[in-house]
Amino acid sequence: MAIVVNMPRLSDTMEEGTVAAWLKKVGDKVEEGDILAEIETDKATMEFESFNEGVLLHIGIPEGDTAPVDSLLAIIGDEGEDISALLGGGTTSEVKEEAQPEPAADTTVTESTEADTPTAEIPDDVEIVKMPRLSDTMEEGTVATWLKQVGDKVEEGDILAEIETDKATMEFESFYSGTLLYIGIKEGESSPVDAVLAVIGPEGTDVDAILNAKPSGGAVASAEQGSTEEKKSAPVKEETTAPVQDGKRIFASPLARKIAEDKGIDLAAVSGTGDNGRIIKKDVESFTPSKAATVSTDTKVTESAAPVAMPISLPVGEEGSEEVKNSNMRKAIAKALGNSKFTAPHFYLTIEVDMDNAMASRVQINSLPDTKVSFNDMVLKACAMALKKHPQVNTSWNGATTRYNKHIHMGVAVAVDEGLVVPVVKFADQLGLMQIGATVKDLAGKARAKKITPQEMEGSTFTVSNLGMFGIQEFTSIINQPNSAILSVGAIVEKPVVKNGEIVVGNTMKLTLACDHRTVDGAAGAQFLQTLRYFVENPVTMLA
Repeated sequence: MAIVVNMPRLSDTMEEGTVAAWLKKVGDKVEEGDILAEIETDKATMEFESFNEGVLLHIGIPEGDTAPVDSLLAIIGDEGEDISALLGGGTTSEVKEEAQPEPAADTTVTESTEADTPTAEIPDDVEIVKMPRLSDTMEEGTVATWLKQVGDKVEEGDILAEIETDKATMEFESFYSGTLLYIGIKEGESSPVDAVLAVIGPEGTDVDAILNAKPSGGAVASAEQGSTEEKKSAPVKEETTAPVQDGKRIFASPLARKIAEDKGIDLAAVSGTGDNGRIIKKDVESFTPSKAATVSTDTKVTESAAPVAMPISLPVGEEGSEEVKNSNMRKAIAKALGNSKFTAPHFYLTIEVDMDNAMASRVQINSLPDTKVSFNDMVLKACAMALKKHPQVNTSWNGATTRYNKHIHMGVAVAVDEGLVVPVVKFADQLGLMQIGATVKDLAGKARAKKITPQEMEGSTFTVSNLGMFGIQEFTSIINQPNSAILSVGAIVEKPVVKNGEIVVGNTMKLTLACDHRTVDGAAGAQFLQTLRYFVENPVTMLA
């Protein structure tokens, strides 16, 4: 029996996922434990394994597409098994219709359109084509171009139109054969999903009767008062505006034409990789003018040059920009930090810490065999110890209550290619400096390799963000909710300082604490920083 596999929830905050790669294709054998696909969540790209055995019968989300959690991802079952009943909505009807024989002319169509029952009005060989849902978030579509006109013959698989969704301009193919009898949505017009897009059937069918037979057909028919003959005589927009090369029309999608126009690219020089040599978006984006054309242009400029006074040289160039689709991680970061910034009243406290003792102690510690401790490790250990003495900072706001966390889990902000992740060092107050260093190194390596698990990024009670290695001396961070505070660590700076009444060369580091004023008052934050300063400036206290 076929089993439906839905988009899994691979993290606690995941609302949608993107299929980064399919490791199985339709028709492949699948064993329990096999990796079906790599799925990009809001935090990492993770391998998704099958819990079922059988044959991969259907892929519901193509590579690169994004869909909400619990959307149809795949169907696994026995080879040759009928899965049409599992493909809900439009997909089911398409599967059934594809199995129908070639429609033939029916002389009883006109007579049957006069029956009283709406369902009896539409013969089997007439199909009403609705505006399809071409993406999971699509609510309406715009007809960019009609590739067939009223009166044209249509074969199953022919491209009827190019439809612009909320995500892209996509080709829409026919699942039926016959004559295009009616166009319900003109080029450039938008309509909701399931609106009447077209009618396909035998030539000579009474279209008005077909449209009026539907419950909503009267409204559609009244909105489209033009007759079928008027539709046939309407000028074909694309035929008059499409580019022509050597007397032949150049086939290109509207999106490809727009990009080419913006970039000043001659479509005649572009090779198409779409159906029947059609030029599509990627062909234009990857197009590079040939060297011969460049040389020829340069030669013409040289030959036409005349010994006249040259104008003042002005900067020239081509304006450009690129729209890059936001990854799930980027969208999750925007949502989480926006929610934190606009709901939690932030305030900031900054101190400057003497780092001379810490630098000397680190040299001694790292002189031991197989030992490597960073300044960040020292700060993490110092924060964990300070939180034990100031539990007000180790809290979470829950509306009617404030949660006092008796455990200390330190979040460590780590930069990755797609954005930012926060691995968590669990029970940091119980770990030594070297244990903290080894744990952070392991978690950061997993994060950058996209091998970190959701469980390793959950449960932080306090977070540290360090930009000191980039030379940033001071900055403020947005609180990583549900934490009540986050510490921003700057670079160690060598500068003149006053010690014992004398100006000497010293090393200092600025630490900035961002606090949620709903749980942490100014005095509580200041006292926490005083304790933190003591531990950092006296590293021997962290070695016990």
